[in-house]
Amino acid sequence: MLNATFAGEERVTTAHRARLAYVYIRQSTAGQVRQHQESTELQYHLAERAVRLGWPRDRVLVVDEDLGRSGASSDGRQGFQRLIAEIGLGKAGLVLSLDASRLARNNRDWHQLLELCSLFGVLLADGERLYDPMAYHDRLLLGLSGIMSEAELHQIRVRLHQGEQQKAARGELRLPLPAGLSQERGGAIILNPDEEVQERLRLVFAKFRELGTARAVVRYLRRAGLSLPVRPLRGPSPHAVLWKPADSARVLHIIKNPAYAGAYVYGRRRQEPTHRNPATGRCGTSAVPLAEWPVCLLDAHPGYVSWEEFMANQKRLSDNLNRYEAGRHGAPRKGRALLQGIAVCGRCGRRMTLGYSGPDGDYPVYRCVADKHQRGEGPQCQEVRALGVDAEVERLLLEALEPDKVAVAVAALGELEMEARLLERQWALRRERARYEAERARRQYDAVEPENRLVARSLERAWEEALRSVERVEQEYDHWRREQPPTLGEADRDIILALGQDIERVWHAATTTAADRKRILRLVVEEVILDQKCRPGQLSVRIVWQTGAVSEHWVRRRVHGYDQHADLDRLEQRIRTLNGAGNMDAAIAAALNAEGFLTAKGTQFRGELVHLLRKRWGIPTVKINGTAPNPDRWPDGTYSIQGVAKAVGVTSQTVFDWLKVGLLTGVQRAKGQPWQITMSDETLDALRARVKRTRRSRRAAV
Repeated sequence: MLNATFAGEERVTTAHRARLAYVYIRQSTAGQVRQHQESTELQYHLAERAVRLGWPRDRVLVVDEDLGRSGASSDGRQGFQRLIAEIGLGKAGLVLSLDASRLARNNRDWHQLLELCSLFGVLLADGERLYDPMAYHDRLLLGLSGIMSEAELHQIRVRLHQGEQQKAARGELRLPLPAGLSQERGGAIILNPDEEVQERLRLVFAKFRELGTARAVVRYLRRAGLSLPVRPLRGPSPHAVLWKPADSARVLHIIKNPAYAGAYVYGRRRQEPTHRNPATGRCGTSAVPLAEWPVCLLDAHPGYVSWEEFMANQKRLSDNLNRYEAGRHGAPRKGRALLQGIAVCGRCGRRMTLGYSGPDGDYPVYRCVADKHQRGEGPQCQEVRALGVDAEVERLLLEALEPDKVAVAVAALGELEMEARLLERQWALRRERARYEAERARRQYDAVEPENRLVARSLERAWEEALRSVERVEQEYDHWRREQPPTLGEADRDIILALGQDIERVWHAATTTAADRKRILRLVVEEVILDQKCRPGQLSVRIVWQTGAVSEHWVRRRVHGYDQHADLDRLEQRIRTLNGAGNMDAAIAAALNAEGFLTAKGTQFRGELVHLLRKRWGIPTVKINGTAPNPDRWPDGTYSIQGVAKAVGVTSQTVFDWLKVGLLTGVQRAKGQPWQITMSDETLDALRARVKRTRRSRRAAV
């Protein structure tokens, strides 16, 4: 019972009555407002107490905007915020509430109210007595009331949460079900009885298993004109299944939902106080790692995939993110680099990132920059040019697939046929649903009395809309059929089998994209470990196959100088041997090319390069007369440089100048070999006369 008078009514002064009296009314939920009406009425009766305390009825204001609002926070409570504003403006003389828990369930809001009431001389009243926040003992009692109110809310939450967890641990807590599952009257969870819903969800899992990314599944569904089943969680139950266009969020929701794997899971998300929505004041949520789920009961109900496949799907989704530092190789993309995402540094064991060099970015490069990023400075671990490595891995892959070429061809043929049957089944279910809706609308129209035109007109419009929907679906189906390739005949089968047997031709076909090649590679290869610092001029390529086997290969790499040449010692020894056998530089270069030697840049040798290498290593030139001095004349009658100089009476440099300007004609078998100059008696006389004229002119000038 409410007392007729308050304890300490003498505290009410004329100054208090000169201001307004506010009655604050709150219930925590809409259910309490509907079911606990006596409590609500009791709060409304507080207005009579304000009248008995001396306030005119028209100066008693009821603040009831917060009915159905929780008192855990002032965010979203418009009535409480209005009350605080009125107190701060000096308009309030008395605030009445049934108890402290109605005003606030946390100490921050409660003490803010007490502080304002103390500053502006506002009295507070509950169901028992009147308080003056300016008085020490009253302030102490009010503070204790606020603490008890917050502690009470905490205890209520703990009990409810513990009860919820215990019920969830037994798998009995009812949780919202996705579109692919339904609940029977007895409580058992079953697959959605709608065949189209089942087939569409199985299609999503099958295509993700095949394509590997959620985006690829979305593109596939959109090309085929197929929507996804969605069950909205707002509104009155039972929630009907709706069909929405495919997008990444909906596909990911299906793939990430453990309920589709037959698991009962509780606690997949937790509240994050730091992620508060400023508009609503509600705390945001974050995903809980799978290993930390509080309740995870496997095989709790039928599912669309096994738990093992669900876990494999989560790992694939995680790996599709390009986070090399976390060991995730990412999804295959359009770039030229074949080993994108699966190249591993042989020095530090981290995944290598991908970059492009060249003026137009045409040359992919694998880089290990993990240490540099961690320290913020210093050199990168290693950098490997991609084109040479990719060519070797491609060769090894095609060589590995060669024994299974017939099996690959048969599998490709089966995939095409199964794909056609799968899509035909999806369209058949969609057309069947549209025809059922039209037939259902017709039966409803037939069941109504013809005279009841108010209802008949609405049912007629619904029937017409259903018929238009059937026509639209049939048109979309016809359009889809026209875009599909014709049924495979015997000739088409023979072509596909021939392509499957010629793996290399399929690999290099113009229709095979870079992403397709990467997907093929990842089916066979798990990762490729690269190390170019273990041997000079060579790159170590260790391939970890999906079977667990490891093979090691060596690839020559281009180097800047012959100090890093892979076969430096063998190359030098071979040049010395060929030179000692009397071969010219051009002959040595031809022999090196025939034996498979390559230059530092990976090209073939030429005579000029052999000459430079001989000079670098101090290998003497093989002359016509071995190591003896050049004679004046060679056995074939030609002159040497020294012979011409002696016969004419000039220096050797003058002879070289005459060869340059064409006064003499000679040949060199190879660079570094002696000159063989052809000179007749007439030429000899002409040169001698030239020398005499030159000397006379010089003496005359002196």
